Amino acid sequence: MEEVVLRLEELLFPSIADVSVVSVDVSNETIRVEARSTTTGSACSGCGNWSIRVHSSYLRFPADVPSAGRRVVLCLRVCRFTCPVASCGRRTFVEQVSGLTRRYGRWTERLRSMLAAIGLAMAGRAGARMAGVFGVSVSRSTVLRLVEALPEPDLSVPRVVGVDEYATRKGRHYGTVLVDVETRRAVALTTPKGSWHSKLEQLRQPSTRTTVNRARPRAAAGDGHWPEACRC
Repeated sequence: MEEVVLRLEELLFPSIADVSVVSVDVSNETIRVEARSTTTGSACSGCGNWSIRVHSSYLRFPADVPSAGRRVVLCLRVCRFTCPVASCGRRTFVEQVSGLTRRYGRWTERLRSMLAAIGLAMAGRAGARMAGVFGVSVSRSTVLRLVEALPEPDLSVPRVVGVDEYATRKGRHYGTVLVDVETRRAVALTTPKGSWHSKLEQLRQPSTRTTVNRARPRAAAGDGHWPEACRC
């Protein structure tokens, strides 16, 4: 039995050391995994001091990545610790399992990462539909919030920038999108329409030669703002 439990831990939590699997219950639609945290202490979320004084424990039920077409619900028992600092505003706090949970989180970190990746690839409405195919019920607004919460990537200064317009509401609200022509990645969205000059100045460096390529000939950037090279 112990060997089976160890294999389950390696299968379900391959990179998380402080979680022990208690049992797994499989039904027609749901896989319920009962587990508990094995840490003996945690850092206070208010002051950062380490505490080993257990106040109580309770169950959390974060949703996990689906398996074999079934929803996976994690029944995780975590500890609530007492902060050792009397002046700390938080008398008690709940431990967070690194790589698995976060405060007020309804999903595990790997499910959160999966939904964010879907949102990056397919945006809101299509991403929500694709998540439903995987067995995760989520709204398009939630998918977009997960994408917006991602850290900004480190982008190199583009050499050739394409400038075009996009509509947040057709016929009403327009903005400008700056695209790195070589990598085909959007580097900035600006609104209202026409405010891209200042954004491009932020992207440029003194030693960088930047070429601006307008998508429409009538809007060529030939007004003297870019002395290096402006192609239409």
